[in-house]
Amino acid sequence: MPRNDYAFNDYKSLPRVLLFEPGGSSAEVLLYGGKVVSWKNSRGEELLFMSKNAGGRSPKGGISLCFPQVGNTGTMKEICWSKKNAKSFDNIPLRMTPTGNPSSVDLTLKTTANDSNTWSRSFELRLRVSLGPDKMTIISHIKNTETTSFSFTFALQNYLSVSDMSEVRVEGLETLDFLDNLQQGKRFTEQPDAITFDGEVDRVYTRTPDNIAIIDHNKKRTIVIRNEGLPDAGLWTPWDNATKASRLGFGDNDYKNMLSWSIGSQNCGILCQSVSVYQGVCKSQTFNYATSIFIAL
Repeated sequence: MPRNDYAFNDYKSLPRVLLFEPGGSSAEVLLYGGKVVSWKNSRGEELLFMSKNAGGRSPKGGISLCFPQVGNTGTMKEICWSKKNAKSFDNIPLRMTPTGNPSSVDLTLKTTANDSNTWSRSFELRLRVSLGPDKMTIISHIKNTETTSFSFTFALQNYLSVSDMSEVRVEGLETLDFLDNLQQGKRFTEQPDAITFDGEVDRVYTRTPDNIAIIDHNKKRTIVIRNEGLPDAGLWTPWDNATKASRLGFGDNDYKNMLSWSIGSQNCGILCQSVSVYQGVCKSQTFNYATSIFIAL
């Protein structure tokens, strides 16, 4: 079985790691940003959407980390959804630590005072991407390494491959409150029915359940996304809004085969306490988040 204690450069000169598991599932993870750019199930079917419109070190789609700010929810400029912003994690190489297991990889980013032009705070971020039989788990570990507190927002953006957006249904969000970004963030309550799509959607759901299901009728496939410790979720499709799709680096027709579901703390910042808060009892505060995506049989 192939090893994962090395990374190779693909045809775009992007270093990446291949993951395999005995059941036949596979994944590819870029060292830049820890972006997952491919995940295939045991039948070899691609489950993630990657746009052919964007290249370089910021390919659009897959599973991306957004930290320490999601969109324009804080004091910095929009850093995660702008295709040209240098602070995007897609432009930052992470250090790989071999796990000795071909089905998982550990990635780490530590900031220092020398990084002040890029990051205003010092922190340590660790990501573990693991494969199981028709299942992927991503665990993030965030640690404050300086003497002052700071607030952050966080998200894992999942771009899932679907056969046809008009044939997709999302279950698990019934009767939940959401903020509609198409109506200046106005709060609404979801109807007691599964969500289907016939136009642009851009919402942030608050206090989401642990599990949501994305059902693709044409493919006869259900993808379940399970999260631990993350209260919010974003649902997005640009539909035929070509201007918005282009601004975010996607092609005009990508929406037909792509559903974006982001999990995180997007609506309200998380306060990461300083060393001094704990008076030496705890040297830092850490946050651990886990997200699992699996195929329902």
